[in-house]
Amino acid sequence: MAVPVDPGSSPLLAAALRAHQAAFGGAAVLAAWAPGRVNLIGEHTDYNGGFVLPMALQLGTVLVGSPTQDGTISIVTTSAEADEPHRVQFPAPRPGSSLSPGLPRWANYAKGVIQHYRGGPVPGFSAVMASDIPLGGGLSSSAALEVAVYTFLQQLCPDDGDLVAKALACQKAEHTFAGMPCGIMDQFISVMGKEGHALLIDCRSLDTVPVPLSDASLAVLITNSNVRHTLTGSEYPTRRRHCEQAAAALGKASLRDATLAELEEARSRLGDEVFRRARHVIGEIARTAQAAQALQHRDYRTFGRLMVESHNSLRDDYEVSCPELDELVAAALEVDGVYGSRMTGGGFGGCTVTLLEAGAADRAQQHIQEKYRGTATFYLTKPSGGAKALPL
Repeated sequence: MAVPVDPGSSPLLAAALRAHQAAFGGAAVLAAWAPGRVNLIGEHTDYNGGFVLPMALQLGTVLVGSPTQDGTISIVTTSAEADEPHRVQFPAPRPGSSLSPGLPRWANYAKGVIQHYRGGPVPGFSAVMASDIPLGGGLSSSAALEVAVYTFLQQLCPDDGDLVAKALACQKAEHTFAGMPCGIMDQFISVMGKEGHALLIDCRSLDTVPVPLSDASLAVLITNSNVRHTLTGSEYPTRRRHCEQAAAALGKASLRDATLAELEEARSRLGDEVFRRARHVIGEIARTAQAAQALQHRDYRTFGRLMVESHNSLRDDYEVSCPELDELVAAALEVDGVYGSRMTGGGFGGCTVTLLEAGAADRAQQHIQEKYRGTATFYLTKPSGGAKALPL
């Protein structure tokens, strides 16, 4: 089982520094780290102006590098799972010559952030990126990469330090360079994460409320199904469109403003599929607000029940679960000391998140692995702080 360490002293940073020396023949002088995240509850609500309740992870992405004098940007990824080539080179953007997405796909996340960076002009630089977030696991490896690049650029040529604008620039990079119309949650929590806390984010106002999650008797267990999902397919945009159709039919700016009673009234006009998609979102927004209150009051039983309701709704109404995730959740719920479990992230594979008594963690992992037909990977994690520059 992976027990993460502080990024400043991590093997990840050491490996990235070695790779930079090997690739570029010189030492890196700047380093930045940004965390992945797990969303405890509030799935597919962020692009509907709703609430989400993520926490930043101790798993993250590190970027190390040095400025160069030739106006060229060279980036190497150490990720074996990234598409080839693992090294890219392109001129730094200038007025009248902007960057554009292409192949390899992994580099588009970095290019998008460089293009939308709010400081600058960005000089040439060499950099190596390394990550211990499982790719395609729904733990937001893409946002961590974007935010790590932005945090690196802040050292290279500082911006005004506005954290909300930083998260929005990273989100814009994903929309325009990776073709993924994501909500704001992933970039926001990677930038704003607070140690020992989950973050209730209002995705409409962008207000955040830290919710304490540092009870030593409590554990958060992430279980990776090791089934990969790619969300840039039609599934995500289709669901997003269904939500927009439902909101329009109800005369609302977004489903955040709709009630289940209003939805029920419009049922015949919506068609079954759009109705069920909207029912998930409206219910999930309410569940997330309730869950944050339960966590504030250390009412873990209520929190766990809401997690299970969330999973069932994602499975039945939003239809983004899969047999592997359902199996992992069912197995977790059989273990004494487990409060709740659900799929987390976009769906179609990836991870589940389970809230449980710390003393039940070993037994839960053993039971889940015995019951799961695939091979699961476990991460026992605590809420981490957000992105930061690492001293070298």
